[in-house]
Amino acid sequence: MLRTKEQYIEALGKMKRNVYFNGEKIDRSDEVQMPTIDVMATTYDKAQDPDPKIQELMLAKSHLTGETINRFTHIHMSADDLHKKQDMTRYLCREVGGCIQRCMGIDATNAIYNVSYEADKQNNGSTQYHENFKKWLERFQREDLVGCCAQTDVKGDRLKRPHEQVDPDLYVRVKETKSDGIVVSGCKLHISEASVADEILVVPTRSLRPEDKDYAVAFAVPGDWDGVKQVVTVHNYRKREHFPRGFMPGATDSYVIFDDCFVPWDRVFLNGEYVHGGVLALLFALFHRHSYSGCKPAIGDVLLGSAALAAEMNNIHKMGHVREKLAEIILTTELGYAAGYTASDQGKAEVYMPGMGFVPYGPGSFIPNSIYANVGRCLTGEAVYREQEILCDISGGVPATFPYEEDWVNPETKDLLEKYVMRNPKISAKNAANFWRFMGDILCSATGGITNMGNYHGGGSPVMEQIAITTQYDIEDRKDLVRRLAGITKD
Repeated sequence: MLRTKEQYIEALGKMKRNVYFNGEKIDRSDEVQMPTIDVMATTYDKAQDPDPKIQELMLAKSHLTGETINRFTHIHMSADDLHKKQDMTRYLCREVGGCIQRCMGIDATNAIYNVSYEADKQNNGSTQYHENFKKWLERFQREDLVGCCAQTDVKGDRLKRPHEQVDPDLYVRVKETKSDGIVVSGCKLHISEASVADEILVVPTRSLRPEDKDYAVAFAVPGDWDGVKQVVTVHNYRKREHFPRGFMPGATDSYVIFDDCFVPWDRVFLNGEYVHGGVLALLFALFHRHSYSGCKPAIGDVLLGSAALAAEMNNIHKMGHVREKLAEIILTTELGYAAGYTASDQGKAEVYMPGMGFVPYGPGSFIPNSIYANVGRCLTGEAVYREQEILCDISGGVPATFPYEEDWVNPETKDLLEKYVMRNPKISAKNAANFWRFMGDILCSATGGITNMGNYHGGGSPVMEQIAITTQYDIEDRKDLVRRLAGITKD
Protein backbone atom coordinates (compact mmCIF):
# COMPACT_ATOMS: atom_id res chain seq x y z
CA MET A 1 0.00 0.00 0.00
CA LEU A 2 1.05 3.61 -0.45
CA ARG A 3 2.19 5.20 2.80
CA THR A 4 1.29 8.74 3.81
CA LYS A 5 3.63 11.36 5.19
CA GLU A 6 1.98 11.02 8.57
CA GLN A 7 2.45 7.23 8.62
CA TYR A 8 6.09 7.65 7.65
CA ILE A 9 6.77 10.10 10.48
CA GLU A 10 4.85 7.95 12.95
CA ALA A 11 7.00 4.93 12.03
CA LEU A 12 10.20 6.94 12.53
CA GLY A 13 9.01 7.92 16.00
CA LYS A 14 8.63 4.25 16.97
CA MET A 15 12.17 3.23 16.01
CA LYS A 16 14.73 2.52 18.72
CA ARG A 17 17.11 5.34 19.58
CA ASN A 18 20.50 4.58 18.07
CA VAL A 19 21.15 7.94 16.37
CA TYR A 20 23.78 10.20 17.96
CA PHE A 21 23.87 13.91 17.18
CA ASN A 22 26.18 16.50 18.70
CA GLY A 23 26.95 14.37 21.74
CA GLU A 24 23.40 13.23 22.43
CA LYS A 25 21.18 10.29 21.47
CA ILE A 26 18.10 11.63 19.67
CA ASP A 27 14.75 10.38 18.39
CA ARG A 28 14.49 10.20 14.62
CA SER A 29 11.56 12.62 14.72
CA ASP A 30 13.63 15.16 16.66
CA GLU A 31 13.06 18.77 15.58
CA VAL A 32 16.58 19.00 14.17
CA GLN A 33 15.71 16.30 11.62
CA MET A 34 12.36 17.74 10.57
CA PRO A 35 13.64 19.64 7.49
CA THR A 36 15.15 16.36 6.24
CA ILE A 37 11.95 14.49 7.05
CA ASP A 38 9.95 17.13 5.16
CA VAL A 39 12.10 16.50 2.08
CA MET A 40 11.57 12.75 2.29
CA ALA A 41 7.87 13.23 3.04
CA THR A 42 7.51 15.01 -0.31
CA THR A 43 7.97 11.61 -1.97
CA TYR A 44 4.88 10.43 -0.07
CA ASP A 45 2.79 13.56 -0.61
CA LYS A 46 3.38 13.55 -4.35
CA ALA A 47 2.54 9.84 -4.62
CA GLN A 48 -0.93 10.80 -3.33
CA ASP A 49 -1.33 13.64 -5.85
CA PRO A 50 -4.45 13.09 -8.03
CA ASP A 51 -2.86 14.71 -11.09
CA PRO A 52 -2.49 11.87 -13.67
CA LYS A 53 0.82 13.29 -14.94
CA ILE A 54 2.33 13.20 -11.45
CA GLN A 55 0.89 9.75 -10.79
CA GLU A 56 2.55 8.50 -13.97
CA LEU A 57 5.91 9.61 -12.58
CA MET A 58 5.42 8.62 -8.95
CA LEU A 59 3.67 5.27 -9.27
CA ALA A 60 4.55 1.95 -10.87
CA LYS A 61 3.23 -1.61 -10.99
CA SER A 62 5.31 -4.16 -9.10
CA HIS A 63 6.61 -6.94 -11.34
CA LEU A 64 6.52 -9.19 -8.26
CA THR A 65 2.94 -8.67 -7.08
CA GLY A 66 1.17 -6.62 -9.74
CA GLU A 67 0.27 -4.06 -7.08
CA THR A 68 0.58 -0.29 -7.51
CA ILE A 69 3.66 0.90 -5.63
CA ASN A 70 5.74 4.01 -5.11
CA ARG A 71 8.29 4.19 -7.93
CA PHE A 72 11.06 4.59 -5.34
CA THR A 73 10.55 0.90 -4.46
CA HIS A 74 10.33 -0.32 -8.08
CA ILE A 75 12.64 -2.49 -10.19
CA HIS A 76 13.16 -1.03 -13.66
CA MET A 77 11.62 -3.46 -16.15
CA SER A 78 11.89 -1.31 -19.29
CA ALA A 79 13.59 1.71 -20.79
CA ASP A 80 10.39 3.62 -20.01
CA ASP A 81 10.87 2.82 -16.31
CA LEU A 82 14.36 4.32 -16.49
CA HIS A 83 12.99 7.42 -18.26
CA LYS A 84 10.32 7.87 -15.61
CA LYS A 85 12.75 7.43 -12.74
CA GLN A 86 14.94 10.17 -14.20
CA ASP A 87 11.98 12.50 -14.78
CA MET A 88 10.51 11.76 -11.34
CA THR A 89 13.84 12.65 -9.76
CA ARG A 90 14.09 15.94 -11.63
CA TYR A 91 10.49 16.82 -10.78
CA LEU A 92 10.86 16.12 -7.05
CA CYS A 93 14.24 17.83 -6.74
CA ARG A 94 12.69 20.96 -8.25
CA GLU A 95 9.91 20.75 -5.65
CA VAL A 96 12.34 20.79 -2.70
CA GLY A 97 15.10 22.86 -4.31
CA GLY A 98 17.79 20.17 -4.06
CA CYS A 99 18.43 16.51 -3.35
CA ILE A 100 15.30 14.41 -2.80
CA GLN A 101 17.47 11.78 -1.03
CA ARG A 102 15.31 8.71 -1.61
CA CYS A 103 17.12 7.68 -4.81
CA MET A 104 19.74 5.80 -2.75
CA GLY A 105 17.20 3.09 -1.99
CA ILE A 106 15.93 2.56 -5.54
CA ASP A 107 19.48 2.46 -6.90
CA ALA A 108 20.64 -0.09 -4.32
CA THR A 109 17.61 -2.35 -4.79
CA ASN A 110 18.04 -2.43 -8.55
CA ALA A 111 21.74 -3.26 -8.23
CA ILE A 112 21.26 -6.02 -5.65
CA TYR A 113 18.35 -7.49 -7.61
CA ASN A 114 20.68 -8.23 -10.52
CA VAL A 115 23.83 -9.24 -8.66
CA SER A 116 22.08 -11.61 -6.23
CA TYR A 117 20.63 -13.46 -9.23
CA GLU A 118 24.02 -13.84 -10.91
CA ALA A 119 25.70 -14.97 -7.68
CA ASP A 120 23.11 -17.72 -7.20
CA LYS A 121 23.57 -18.79 -10.82
CA GLN A 122 27.33 -19.09 -10.33
CA ASN A 123 26.80 -21.04 -7.09
CA ASN A 124 24.56 -23.57 -8.89
CA GLY A 125 21.70 -23.24 -6.43
CA SER A 126 23.74 -23.62 -3.24
CA THR A 127 22.76 -20.07 -2.18
CA GLN A 128 19.38 -18.35 -2.00
CA TYR A 129 20.47 -14.71 -2.24
CA HIS A 130 18.01 -13.75 -4.97
CA GLU A 131 15.01 -15.39 -3.29
CA ASN A 132 16.02 -13.77 -0.02
CA PHE A 133 16.15 -10.42 -1.74
CA LYS A 134 12.83 -10.82 -3.55
CA LYS A 135 11.09 -11.63 -0.26
CA TRP A 136 12.71 -8.61 1.33
CA LEU A 137 11.73 -6.49 -1.68
CA GLU A 138 8.08 -7.54 -1.54
CA ARG A 139 7.82 -6.20 2.00
CA PHE A 140 9.81 -3.09 1.04
CA GLN A 141 7.30 -2.38 -1.74
CA ARG A 142 4.18 -3.38 0.20
CA GLU A 143 5.02 -1.16 3.20
CA ASP A 144 6.41 1.67 1.01
CA LEU A 145 9.63 1.88 3.01
CA VAL A 146 12.55 4.28 2.70
CA GLY A 147 15.89 2.63 1.99
CA CYS A 148 19.34 4.14 2.09
CA CYS A 149 22.50 2.63 0.62
CA ALA A 150 25.59 2.18 2.80
CA GLN A 151 28.41 1.79 0.30
CA THR A 152 31.36 4.04 1.13
CA ASP A 153 33.82 2.50 3.59
CA VAL A 154 36.26 4.56 5.66
CA LYS A 155 39.03 2.79 3.64
CA GLY A 156 41.97 3.62 5.94
CA ASP A 157 45.23 3.62 3.98
CA ARG A 158 44.17 4.29 0.40
CA LEU A 159 47.27 2.51 -0.94
CA LYS A 160 46.24 -0.78 0.66
CA ARG A 161 43.48 -3.21 -0.24
CA PRO A 162 40.83 -4.18 2.33
CA HIS A 163 42.62 -7.31 3.60
CA GLU A 164 45.92 -5.38 3.92
CA GLN A 165 44.66 -2.72 6.35
CA VAL A 166 46.21 -2.57 9.83
CA ASP A 167 42.66 -2.67 11.22
CA PRO A 168 40.43 -5.15 9.35
CA ASP A 169 37.32 -3.13 10.22
CA LEU A 170 38.33 -0.21 7.99
CA TYR A 171 36.13 -1.86 5.38
CA VAL A 172 32.86 -3.51 6.45
CA ARG A 173 33.49 -7.25 6.65
CA VAL A 174 32.06 -10.58 7.70
CA LYS A 175 33.71 -11.19 11.06
CA GLU A 176 32.04 -14.51 11.81
CA THR A 177 29.78 -16.98 10.01
CA LYS A 178 27.18 -18.84 12.06
CA SER A 179 24.57 -21.46 11.24
CA ASP A 180 21.80 -18.85 11.31
CA GLY A 181 23.58 -15.84 9.83
CA ILE A 182 26.69 -13.67 9.79
CA VAL A 183 28.30 -11.16 12.14
CA VAL A 184 29.55 -7.98 10.47
CA SER A 185 31.87 -5.29 11.70
CA GLY A 186 33.04 -1.96 10.33
CA CYS A 187 31.77 1.47 9.37
CA LYS A 188 30.17 3.06 6.33
CA LEU A 189 30.31 6.86 6.10
CA HIS A 190 28.71 9.74 4.19
CA ILE A 191 25.48 7.70 4.22
CA SER A 192 22.74 10.09 3.14
CA GLU A 193 19.32 9.88 4.85
CA ALA A 194 20.33 6.85 6.98
CA SER A 195 18.97 8.61 10.06
CA VAL A 196 15.48 8.86 8.51
CA ALA A 197 15.45 5.55 6.61
CA ASP A 198 13.50 2.42 7.49
CA GLU A 199 16.12 0.08 6.01
CA ILE A 200 19.87 0.23 5.42
CA LEU A 201 21.11 -1.63 2.32
CA VAL A 202 24.82 -2.47 2.52
CA VAL A 203 26.94 -3.09 -0.60
CA PRO A 204 30.71 -3.26 -1.26
CA THR A 205 32.57 -0.12 -2.20
CA ARG A 206 35.21 -1.40 -4.66
CA SER A 207 36.51 -4.26 -6.78
CA LEU A 208 37.71 -7.19 -4.69
CA ARG A 209 40.21 -10.05 -4.95
CA PRO A 210 40.10 -13.55 -3.43
CA GLU A 211 41.98 -12.28 -0.37
CA ASP A 212 39.21 -9.71 0.14
CA LYS A 213 36.32 -12.20 0.12
CA ASP A 214 35.28 -11.33 3.70
CA TYR A 215 34.48 -7.85 2.40
CA ALA A 216 32.24 -9.13 -0.41
CA VAL A 217 29.04 -8.82 1.59
CA ALA A 218 25.61 -7.34 0.88
CA PHE A 219 22.66 -7.28 3.25
CA ALA A 220 19.80 -5.17 4.58
CA VAL A 221 18.90 -4.35 8.17
CA PRO A 222 16.42 -1.90 9.74
CA GLY A 223 17.95 1.44 10.65
CA ASP A 224 17.55 0.70 14.36
CA TRP A 225 18.86 -2.90 14.23
CA ASP A 226 20.81 -4.28 17.20
CA GLY A 227 24.52 -3.72 16.68
CA VAL A 228 24.01 -0.61 14.52
CA LYS A 229 24.92 2.87 15.69
CA GLN A 230 24.59 6.05 13.66
CA VAL A 231 26.57 9.24 14.25
CA VAL A 232 24.69 11.82 12.21
CA THR A 233 25.61 15.18 10.72
CA VAL A 234 22.61 17.44 10.07
CA HIS A 235 22.64 20.01 7.27
CA ASN A 236 19.98 22.65 7.92
CA TYR A 237 19.83 26.26 6.82
CA ARG A 238 19.55 28.97 9.44
CA LYS A 239 15.99 29.03 10.72
CA ARG A 240 14.09 32.21 9.84
CA GLU A 241 11.72 33.78 12.30
CA HIS A 242 10.19 36.60 10.26
CA PHE A 243 10.87 35.91 6.57
CA PRO A 244 10.43 32.17 5.95
CA ARG A 245 11.56 30.42 2.79
CA GLY A 246 8.92 28.95 0.50
CA PHE A 247 10.33 25.49 1.32
CA MET A 248 12.92 24.74 4.00
CA PRO A 249 14.94 21.65 2.99
CA GLY A 250 17.35 19.68 5.11
CA ALA A 251 19.69 16.73 4.73
CA THR A 252 21.57 14.30 6.94
CA ASP A 253 24.56 12.01 6.57
CA SER A 254 25.59 9.27 8.96
CA TYR A 255 28.59 7.29 9.99
CA VAL A 256 26.82 3.91 10.15
CA ILE A 257 28.77 1.70 12.54
CA PHE A 258 28.27 -2.06 12.60
CA ASP A 259 29.47 -3.18 16.02
CA ASP A 260 29.48 -6.99 15.86
CA CYS A 261 26.10 -6.79 14.15
CA PHE A 262 24.30 -10.10 13.57
CA VAL A 263 22.48 -10.44 10.23
CA PRO A 264 20.22 -13.50 9.68
CA TRP A 265 20.58 -15.41 6.41
CA ASP A 266 17.25 -14.20 5.03
CA ARG A 267 18.68 -10.66 5.00
CA VAL A 268 22.00 -11.63 3.37
CA PHE A 269 22.31 -11.12 -0.41
CA LEU A 270 26.03 -11.75 -0.97
CA ASN A 271 28.63 -13.41 1.22
CA GLY A 272 32.15 -14.02 -0.03
CA GLU A 273 31.55 -13.92 -3.81
CA TYR A 274 34.32 -11.38 -4.39
CA VAL A 275 33.87 -11.00 -8.16
CA HIS A 276 30.17 -10.26 -7.72
CA GLY A 277 31.05 -7.92 -4.85
CA GLY A 278 33.06 -5.78 -7.24
CA VAL A 279 30.28 -5.87 -9.84
CA LEU A 280 27.76 -4.82 -7.19
CA ALA A 281 29.93 -1.84 -6.22
CA LEU A 282 30.04 -0.70 -9.85
CA LEU A 283 26.40 -1.44 -10.56
CA PHE A 284 25.09 0.58 -7.62
CA ALA A 285 27.34 3.44 -8.72
CA LEU A 286 25.94 3.16 -12.26
CA PHE A 287 22.31 3.30 -11.13
CA HIS A 288 23.14 6.19 -8.80
CA ARG A 289 24.93 8.16 -11.52
CA HIS A 290 21.85 7.67 -13.65
CA SER A 291 19.75 9.19 -10.84
CA TYR A 292 22.16 12.12 -10.86
CA SER A 293 21.03 12.87 -14.43
CA GLY A 294 17.66 13.70 -12.86
CA CYS A 295 18.70 15.54 -9.70
CA LYS A 296 21.58 17.59 -11.12
CA PRO A 297 19.45 19.04 -13.94
CA ALA A 298 16.90 20.02 -11.27
CA ILE A 299 19.65 21.72 -9.28
CA GLY A 300 20.73 23.35 -12.53
CA ASP A 301 17.16 24.67 -12.88
CA VAL A 302 17.43 26.22 -9.41
CA LEU A 303 20.85 27.71 -10.12
CA LEU A 304 19.72 29.11 -13.47
CA GLY A 305 16.69 30.74 -11.89
CA SER A 306 18.89 32.12 -9.11
CA ALA A 307 21.42 33.58 -11.54
CA ALA A 308 18.69 35.12 -13.70
CA LEU A 309 16.94 36.65 -10.67
CA ALA A 310 20.25 37.95 -9.28
CA ALA A 311 20.80 39.73 -12.58
CA GLU A 312 17.30 41.25 -12.38
CA MET A 313 17.81 42.30 -8.76
CA ASN A 314 21.00 44.09 -9.82
CA ASN A 315 19.28 45.42 -12.96
CA ILE A 316 21.95 43.94 -15.24
CA HIS A 317 19.79 41.22 -16.80
CA LYS A 318 20.06 42.72 -20.32
CA MET A 319 23.85 42.71 -20.35
CA GLY A 320 25.60 40.39 -22.80
CA HIS A 321 27.95 38.81 -20.28
CA VAL A 322 24.95 37.74 -18.18
CA ARG A 323 23.38 36.01 -21.17
CA GLU A 324 26.63 34.10 -21.77
CA LYS A 325 26.72 32.88 -18.17
CA LEU A 326 23.07 31.82 -18.22
CA ALA A 327 23.72 29.91 -21.45
CA GLU A 328 26.62 28.09 -19.77
CA ILE A 329 24.38 26.83 -16.96
CA ILE A 330 21.70 25.76 -19.47
CA LEU A 331 24.26 23.87 -21.57
CA THR A 332 25.54 21.90 -18.59
CA THR A 333 22.06 21.23 -17.23
CA GLU A 334 20.48 19.97 -20.41
CA LEU A 335 23.49 18.04 -21.69
CA GLY A 336 23.55 16.20 -18.36
CA TYR A 337 19.85 15.44 -18.69
CA ALA A 338 20.26 14.37 -22.32
CA ALA A 339 23.06 11.97 -21.41
CA GLY A 340 20.88 10.43 -18.71
CA TYR A 341 17.94 10.20 -21.11
CA THR A 342 20.12 8.42 -23.65
CA ALA A 343 21.38 6.09 -20.90
CA SER A 344 17.72 5.24 -20.22
CA ASP A 345 16.87 4.82 -23.90
CA GLN A 346 19.81 2.46 -24.46
CA GLY A 347 19.21 0.58 -21.22
CA LYS A 348 19.14 -3.22 -21.45
CA ALA A 349 19.46 -6.28 -19.23
CA GLU A 350 23.21 -6.07 -19.85
CA VAL A 351 26.38 -4.88 -18.16
CA TYR A 352 29.82 -4.07 -19.51
CA MET A 353 32.49 -6.67 -18.76
CA PRO A 354 36.17 -5.86 -19.49
CA GLY A 355 37.37 -7.73 -22.56
CA MET A 356 33.84 -8.92 -23.37
CA GLY A 357 31.85 -5.75 -23.94
CA PHE A 358 28.16 -5.67 -23.03
CA VAL A 359 26.85 -9.08 -21.96
CA PRO A 360 23.44 -10.27 -20.66
CA TYR A 361 23.17 -9.85 -16.91
CA GLY A 362 20.52 -10.45 -14.26
CA PRO A 363 16.98 -11.80 -14.43
CA GLY A 364 15.76 -9.36 -17.06
CA SER A 365 15.46 -5.95 -15.41
CA PHE A 366 16.84 -2.91 -17.24
CA ILE A 367 20.22 -1.34 -16.51
CA PRO A 368 21.10 2.13 -17.88
CA ASN A 369 23.87 2.41 -20.46
CA SER A 370 27.05 2.93 -18.48
CA ILE A 371 28.86 5.23 -20.92
CA TYR A 372 26.08 7.80 -21.08
CA ALA A 373 25.25 7.62 -17.36
CA ASN A 374 28.91 8.26 -16.52
CA VAL A 375 29.29 10.99 -19.14
CA GLY A 376 26.29 12.87 -17.74
CA ARG A 377 27.45 12.54 -14.14
CA CYS A 378 31.03 13.57 -14.94
CA LEU A 379 30.00 16.55 -17.05
CA THR A 380 27.66 17.99 -14.43
CA GLY A 381 29.82 17.08 -11.44
CA GLU A 382 32.84 18.91 -12.81
CA ALA A 383 30.71 22.05 -13.33
CA VAL A 384 29.61 22.47 -9.69
CA TYR A 385 32.12 25.10 -8.61
CA ARG A 386 32.03 26.90 -11.96
CA GLU A 387 28.28 27.36 -11.46
CA GLN A 388 28.92 28.76 -7.99
CA GLU A 389 31.43 31.16 -9.52
CA ILE A 390 28.76 32.37 -11.95
CA LEU A 391 26.28 32.98 -9.10
CA CYS A 392 28.94 34.83 -7.11
CA ASP A 393 29.91 36.96 -10.09
CA ILE A 394 26.35 38.04 -10.94
CA SER A 395 25.28 38.55 -7.31
CA GLY A 396 28.22 40.63 -6.17
CA GLY A 397 28.96 40.83 -2.45
CA VAL A 398 25.40 41.34 -1.19
CA PRO A 399 24.69 37.74 -0.02
CA ALA A 400 27.87 37.67 2.09
CA THR A 401 27.10 40.76 4.18
CA PHE A 402 23.31 40.83 4.22
CA PRO A 403 21.88 42.10 7.56
CA TYR A 404 20.15 39.75 10.01
CA GLU A 405 16.39 39.32 10.10
CA GLU A 406 15.97 41.19 13.39
CA ASP A 407 17.44 44.31 11.81
CA TRP A 408 14.71 44.16 9.17
CA VAL A 409 11.98 44.29 11.82
CA ASN A 410 13.72 46.75 14.17
CA PRO A 411 11.88 50.13 13.85
CA GLU A 412 15.19 51.97 14.08
CA THR A 413 16.71 50.25 11.02
CA LYS A 414 13.82 48.70 9.11
CA ASP A 415 12.97 51.65 6.83
CA LEU A 416 16.61 52.45 6.17
CA LEU A 417 17.38 48.89 5.11
CA GLU A 418 14.34 48.77 2.84
CA LYS A 419 15.56 51.98 1.25
CA TYR A 420 19.11 50.82 0.67
CA VAL A 421 18.36 47.31 -0.57
CA MET A 422 16.84 48.78 -3.73
CA ARG A 423 18.79 48.28 -6.94
CA ASN A 424 16.04 47.58 -9.45
CA PRO A 425 13.14 50.00 -8.86
CA LYS A 426 10.66 47.48 -10.28
CA ILE A 427 11.35 44.99 -7.44
CA SER A 428 9.98 45.55 -3.94
CA ALA A 429 12.30 45.78 -0.95
CA LYS A 430 10.68 42.70 0.66
CA ASN A 431 11.18 40.53 -2.43
CA ALA A 432 14.75 41.75 -2.92
CA ALA A 433 15.59 41.01 0.71
CA ASN A 434 14.06 37.55 0.58
CA PHE A 435 16.01 36.75 -2.57
CA TRP A 436 19.37 37.83 -1.10
CA ARG A 437 18.69 35.68 1.95
CA PHE A 438 18.07 32.75 -0.40
CA MET A 439 21.29 33.46 -2.27
CA GLY A 440 23.12 33.64 1.05
CA ASP A 441 21.91 30.11 1.78
CA ILE A 442 23.35 28.87 -1.52
CA LEU A 443 26.63 30.76 -1.56
CA CYS A 444 27.61 31.58 2.01
CA SER A 445 26.12 29.07 4.45
CA ALA A 446 27.75 25.93 5.84
CA THR A 447 24.95 23.88 4.33
CA GLY A 448 25.49 25.53 0.95
CA GLY A 449 29.16 24.54 1.07
CA ILE A 450 28.30 20.98 2.09
CA THR A 451 25.80 20.78 -0.76
CA ASN A 452 28.54 21.69 -3.22
CA MET A 453 30.74 18.91 -1.85
CA GLY A 454 27.85 16.48 -2.27
CA ASN A 455 27.08 17.66 -5.79
CA TYR A 456 30.73 17.15 -6.73
CA HIS A 457 31.43 13.82 -5.01
CA GLY A 458 27.97 12.22 -4.74
CA GLY A 459 27.68 9.04 -6.80
CA GLY A 460 31.44 9.08 -7.33
CA SER A 461 33.91 11.90 -7.94
CA PRO A 462 34.47 12.94 -11.58
CA VAL A 463 37.72 10.93 -11.67
CA MET A 464 35.68 7.76 -11.06
CA GLU A 465 33.44 8.54 -14.01
CA GLN A 466 36.52 9.26 -16.14
CA ILE A 467 37.92 5.83 -15.24
CA ALA A 468 34.59 4.16 -16.06
CA ILE A 469 34.30 6.00 -19.38
CA THR A 470 37.84 5.36 -20.60
CA THR A 471 37.87 1.68 -19.56
CA GLN A 472 34.49 0.93 -21.11
CA TYR A 473 34.65 3.06 -24.26
CA ASP A 474 35.92 1.35 -27.40
CA ILE A 475 38.99 3.51 -27.97
CA GLU A 476 40.64 0.85 -30.17
CA ASP A 477 37.76 1.15 -32.64
CA ARG A 478 38.41 4.89 -32.94
CA LYS A 479 42.13 4.28 -33.47
CA ASP A 480 41.30 1.84 -36.28
CA LEU A 481 39.00 4.46 -37.78
CA VAL A 482 41.77 7.05 -37.91
CA ARG A 483 44.28 4.50 -39.26
CA ARG A 484 41.91 3.86 -42.15
CA LEU A 485 41.30 7.55 -42.80
CA ALA A 486 45.01 8.38 -42.57
CA GLY A 487 46.16 5.43 -44.67
CA ILE A 488 48.12 3.83 -41.85
CA THR A 489 48.83 0.11 -42.04
CA LYS A 490 49.53 -2.02 -39.01
CA ASP A 491 53.25 -2.43 -38.25
